[in-house]
Amino acid sequence: MPTILIADDHPLFREALRHAVARILPDAQLFEADSADALYALVDAQPDADLLLLDLNMPGVQGYGALVHLRALHPQLPVVMVSGREEPAVIRRALEHGAAGFIPKSTDAATIGIALARVLEGERWSPPGLPAAGSIPAEERDVARRLAELTPQQFRVLQMLATGQLNKQIAYALNVSEATIKAHMTAILRKLGANNRTQAVLIAGKLAVDPDSVVPPGEDPDQA
Repeated sequence: MPTILIADDHPLFREALRHAVARILPDAQLFEADSADALYALVDAQPDADLLLLDLNMPGVQGYGALVHLRALHPQLPVVMVSGREEPAVIRRALEHGAAGFIPKSTDAATIGIALARVLEGERWSPPGLPAAGSIPAEERDVARRLAELTPQQFRVLQMLATGQLNKQIAYALNVSEATIKAHMTAILRKLGANNRTQAVLIAGKLAVDPDSVVPPGEDPDQA
């Protein structure tokens, strides 16, 4: 009995994915997440899951960072990205960063079923007719390698930092001390090769779908 994880903040698309899974795997166990925190908790709670369907731009999971992070922590878990973005470059980047497949949200239910069956058989799937493209830049690949070295808590801190939150706000949300967050920040800067918070967000932003749209936070006056 396969276990399928669905992570998407849109209820209607989660329903569409449930129906597509039911067509080919009527006995599958389905578990859902509608936020970044729920996603990470779900993956930890289901270590033997057979497949994760992950929205490319779910809040808190923007871009390819979460894909890279999850592949590093759970290399045995195939991840299929789902997105309303259908540009060939967007799809190619997902595959280059380790996705087992990419399903545009405009895909019909029958084709979604075919895609899921292929991935569950150990193959990769992308939309038919996807043109060939070059590899992702070496700089982006290096950023992905660095992000993969972050611990789950460090990655979560970085994600919250990217939303503009200060150390004390992150500490409150995670129910830890500011000193703990400062220690995480020190490790994050070292692993990313960044000198400050702003640079760390810009480096991680190389894995955004649209890197040029990344807005860095201001420096935290209370940061050590």
